[in-house]
Amino acid sequence: MAQLSYAEINEMSIRQINKYFRSIDDSHKWPINGRFNVTERAIRRLAKKRRQGLMIYPGIEYYFAMEQETARIVNSY
Repeated sequence: MAQLSYAEINEMSIRQINKYFRSIDDSHKWPINGRFNVTERAIRRLAKKRRQGLMIYPGIEYYFAMEQETARIVNSY
């Protein structure tokens, strides 16, 4: 998968960013208790936070939020 530029990321919707993160996810290679998908967990957590009122705009802000959330999940195991 090619690297995306800031301009490309900034033009992406939340759905497109989720799709991109799903396409580069390789967490299935290191399962914990037989199941582990960092990307889906991060998407669910951010969706919950957004429903609770956290303002995350599409584009670069959401992209960085996904990177940060996936790092939190990986580092917690």
